[in-house]
Amino acid sequence: MTTPVSPRSTSAQLASASGLFQTIQAKASFLCVGLDPDPAKIPAAFGTGVVAMEAFCSAVVEATLPYAVAYKPNLAFFEQYGAEGWAALERVVANIPSDVLVIADAKRGDIGNTALKYAQALFTGLGADAVTVAPYMGRDSVEPFTSFPNKWTVLLALTSNPSAEDFEFHGGTPLFEDVLSKSQTFEGADRLMYVVGATRPEQLGRVRKLVPEAFLLVPGVGAQGGTVEDVCTHGMNATCGLLVNSSRGILYAGGQESTVEEAKHASQAAAAKLQASMRTELEKAKLV
Repeated sequence: MTTPVSPRSTSAQLASASGLFQTIQAKASFLCVGLDPDPAKIPAAFGTGVVAMEAFCSAVVEATLPYAVAYKPNLAFFEQYGAEGWAALERVVANIPSDVLVIADAKRGDIGNTALKYAQALFTGLGADAVTVAPYMGRDSVEPFTSFPNKWTVLLALTSNPSAEDFEFHGGTPLFEDVLSKSQTFEGADRLMYVVGATRPEQLGRVRKLVPEAFLLVPGVGAQGGTVEDVCTHGMNATCGLLVNSSRGILYAGGQESTVEEAKHASQAAAAKLQASMRTELEKAKLV
């Protein structure tokens, strides 16, 4: 049996930092919309179960496409439904245009041929342009992903959750700094991005010094308290170098009682508001 291949085509432009920057300039936005379809929060108007999840995600993509340069489906929300959920994820991803980055938020963290098969499943089978990876088993857990040409690997570095301090700040050199520095010696390091939480803006400057050219995927803006302005003050570089993710603040902007059209309109308005903030920061930096 052959390995499945996604029907989704991807844009060669998105495979490089310079090309991604051109996409950011074209939309005056570095917004990444997180697709975390929580069944308990999806408006009832979309239905229930897998059907509701797929319809909801598709509606959010349609509503926010003018403002987003990336979408980040969180695989756990789809995997909870087993094969039906994965099939829905495949359809959602296949319908995202090729000129928008798709980041599979999978947080894979194994090594060797196991990691290689995870990478194949997500890059080739699902059609993702990027995958989040836990780097804590070292080079062997990262290079199977970076071996795929024209694809991005997004390493967890300084995450936005409160208990990140349990491990990420430990060591003579904090672990997150080791991740940033050592991973730059890996094969394919020019196609590494890093997860750096907006809830720790004071650390963004340190991160930027260690990986001055890398793109940072920044969760934690909005519901978790981070701001676009703080992220840009500490983390923006000469090619923007940022993808700021918003999930709950966009997905559930309309509330559970909204109609389908009301939910779409609310998500669109929330995305437009964030994009306006991003345009302001890009203009201040003279990048658009």
